[in-house]
Amino acid sequence: MHKIRKGDSVIVIAGKDKGKRGAVLRRFDDERVLVEGVNKVKRHTRPNPVKGQPGGILEKEMPIHVSNLALINPATQKADRVGFKALEDGRKVRVFKSNGEAVEA
Repeated sequence: MHKIRKGDSVIVIAGKDKGKRGAVLRRFDDERVLVEGVNKVKRHTRPNPVKGQPGGILEKEMPIHVSNLALINPATQKADRVGFKALEDGRKVRVFKSNGEAVEA
């Protein structure tokens, strides 16, 4: 079970994009995720007439390490750490460390 999942709203806490917020679009493996509007790079591409792609300089998002991200607590609108808690019915849920509320996702 991962602390940061697809669809979560996160804030960058370290790196060149520190302070930017976005939603997690995709999870690549245990360590890297793709965040909307974060870690943008310029990619020089050649035109490919077979696929109908024009050439030029494209700006795209690249994966970022999860250690540079923190979940945004909707109650405080600030970065918060995440832990796990077992409920009475046996389910395991993510909770915010600051107030103990469950992460709704």
